[in-house]
Amino acid sequence: MPNYSYIAKTKKGEAKTGILEAKDERELAAILRQEGCILIKADLEKKPSKKKKILAFLSFRGVSLVEKIMLTRNLRIMIMTGVSLPRTLDILTIQSKSKRLKKALSEIKEEVIKGESFSNSLGKHHNIFSEVFVNMVKVGEESGTLEKVLEVLTNQMEREHEIKDKIKGAMIYPAVIIVAMIGIGILMLIMVVPKLAALFEELGIELPITTRIVIALGLFLSRFWYFVPFLVIILFFLFRAALKTKSGKLVLHTFVLKIPIISSIVKKINSANTVRTLSSLIQAGVPIVRSLEIVSNALGNIYYKEAMAEAAEMVKKGSKLAEVMKNYEDIYPTLVIQMIAVGEETGETSTILAKLAEFFEQEVSSATKNLSSVVEPVLMLIIGAVVGFFAVSMVQPMYSMLGGIK
Repeated sequence: MPNYSYIAKTKKGEAKTGILEAKDERELAAILRQEGCILIKADLEKKPSKKKKILAFLSFRGVSLVEKIMLTRNLRIMIMTGVSLPRTLDILTIQSKSKRLKKALSEIKEEVIKGESFSNSLGKHHNIFSEVFVNMVKVGEESGTLEKVLEVLTNQMEREHEIKDKIKGAMIYPAVIIVAMIGIGILMLIMVVPKLAALFEELGIELPITTRIVIALGLFLSRFWYFVPFLVIILFFLFRAALKTKSGKLVLHTFVLKIPIISSIVKKINSANTVRTLSSLIQAGVPIVRSLEIVSNALGNIYYKEAMAEAAEMVKKGSKLAEVMKNYEDIYPTLVIQMIAVGEETGETSTILAKLAEFFEQEVSSATKNLSSVVEPVLMLIIGAVVGFFAVSMVQPMYSMLGGIK
């Protein structure tokens, strides 16, 4: 059956828009009449062309964190001013720039109008709204503190966005240097090495193993250079596919926790995310065991996920969180364990964890500022080693030839 985008009016005179599936306009009007609305205008939704489908597939399909922050902030303001939830969702749908988010908000509004709770409607779009978001909204609905919960969520996402921006900023310089180094290396192999290989062949010089390797790679790239982009794309997708498997994640997460400079930043980021999310959930009124389970699902690193999942099980059995956390001193700083113990003793766990999150976020900020100054000499050493290997491999046969002439 075709889809119709429609404009209708409720009995109170409020405008209502949306998309419904119906055989024709008469059936659409009947469906809306059952919902207490009168059809004003209906347009048949055209199926997207193949070109549009391809463009939609190639486009970025996710909803950015910035859009979620703006959505949460505006949602809080409108609820605070007394705007009804369906009307609020209607306005947010119009304001949203993301087609994916527009569609989700439109569907959520329809669910809410039919009597579904807001949190359950959000939960049906788990690819956009995280488990933390959905559970906190649910607590806000049940306790009548939705406005406060949305404020906490906004603050949490803003802090998360700041950390991500700082990490991205710190990684730009190393990424540019590495890409430039690889690009120049490939050009040298394609443009220079084949000419030197031809010269060595004419002179009949016996080449060392390193020179033969460089020449073989250069000749391959010069003949089949058009395979390089495809090879890069294939390797990229293979890497992404490997990261989706548990064994692939385990290898990567073990690796990043072993690198001297990176491991410190990774631990601070995960510690900040853990205490910030846990603080927000406890502040919203989510029970501690459920909070730990949600935090476990919200964390990316497999070691931290497993630590929080195990902590939830131990706390459920009656253990104190601070005592349980002592089992994970290899990934969580001692300060986290100590502050959780103080929070449990004073009953101010949420406040203490929020302050602790700010401390770790400042630590991450300082670490990322210093990252470039630390990475720069390491990159110079790597570039020097690569250039040295290439130079020795190409120059060594020439020295051998000159030695033979003498």
